[in-house]
Parts: sequence; structure tokens; C-alpha cells
Amino acid sequence: MNRFVRAALLIIAIFVVAYVGWRIFSYVGSITGPRAGQYWLWAKGDEATRADLVTVQREACPGAPFILPADGFIGLLYADTNGPYSAASPHQGIDIFSNADPGVVPVLAAYDGYVSREDGWRSALIQRVPDDPLVPGRQIWLYYAHMADEAGNSFIEPAFPPGTSELFVERGTLLGYTGDYNGNALWDVWVHLHFSIVQDDGRGRYTNELEFANTIDPSPYLGLPVHYANGDVPMECSSDPACCD
Repeated sequence: MNRFVRAALLIIAIFVVAYVGWRIFSYVGSITGPRAGQYWLWAKGDEATRADLVTVQREACPGAPFILPADGFIGLLYADTNGPYSAASPHQGIDIFSNADPGVVPVLAAYDGYVSREDGWRSALIQRVPDDPLVPGRQIWLYYAHMADEAGNSFIEPAFPPGTSELFVERGTLLGYTGDYNGNALWDVWVHLHFSIVQDDGRGRYTNELEFANTIDPSPYLGLPVHYANGDVPMECSSDPACCD
């Protein structure tokens, strides 16, 4: 056998083994983590079982500035280490899973701010909040993603076409609908909204949301205990939702 063919087959084999290992690791994490029971019920439960896991917070929790931008099961939390994330690269926001098909569950603006959509963005919007309600004088950004179907057909409202820049919206404005767009990843995703709070770069631009260090714990903004370190606690309004400094 040609040595180049052997090398190619070896690379493919390594890739397959790594992928299978990662899937096994992700599965083990999902059934052994602090919220494994809820995660399992969502994955295997019927519609009624799922409905019991759904959080609806259309009004801001007492003392919190943001509303929850979509109804659903807050399955992957901030700093979550379940796959495809890890302790070295934890989840940068929260994933709110929908108890419905793609394109059904509304996504609402969590707070007042200026919405932009970069050219080429199929499923995502970014919202600039000039004055952080919890840290006055600091600018932050809110990121909403996966608002498209698996094929990339967008569920974002027509008011926000590609190229939209700095369009002001009030809290509660309809932005789009949850979807299952996976960005050409190797794995399928459940219908959901990914929501995160992103730091400003100090020059009026948002930082790279894919880097955990550039994001902020949404817990005090939502008034909900959405940090992974909180463990298996009720997902309801809390006067002290943040677990960590």
C-alpha cells in the first residue's frame, strides 16, 4: 500500500477514534453532572415532561434588569463543562432549549439596546448596551444565536436583515425564533437559543464570544441561577443568583 494512503488512513482512524471518544465523554458528562436528571428527562421525556422543565420569565425578576429572551429549558448553563464544552473551554453563555419545532418559539430582546447583524450572519444578532445596568459606565453586548433551521434558513425577523447596524430596540422586542442551526458542526443540535453577555474591547467593539474569558455570567442580569457551579437548584428568580465572584 502506498505510504501516503497509509498515512491518510491513519489520520482518518485517529480522527474517528477522537470523535467517538469525545461523544462518549460528552454522554458520560450529561448523565453524571449536577443536573443530569433534568437533562435526561428533557432528552427522553414526552411533551408533558418537557413542559415541566420549561422556564418562562417574560417579566424581569425582582431587582434584575433582563428578561429571559426565550421560553424553554435552560439546559446548558454558563461555565457548563458538558460536551461539546470542557473544563478547559467552558460554555460562554446559556442554551435555552425549546419544547417546539424550529421557527416556533419567539426570541425577545433581553434589554434595551442597539441591534446589529453582520453580513453573512444566518442565525445570530448582537445587541450593544451602552450602559451596563449593573456596572454603570461599562458597555456590554448581548449575543443571540441559532435562529435558523438546520439548512441555514434564517428565523430572524425581517426588520434585521444582514448588514443591519445599530437599530434601537426596547426590551421585549421580537428578534426572531429559535432554531437548530449548527453552523456546519459535526453534530446535530436541539432547537434552542444561545444567549451570552460579551465584553466590550474598550474601543467600542464586541470581543470574541467564543473565548470564555470575554463573557460575563448572566445570572445577576437575569435574576436566575444560571451558573453551572450552582448545581441542581430550582431555576427560579433569586435575590442572590450569582454563585461566584
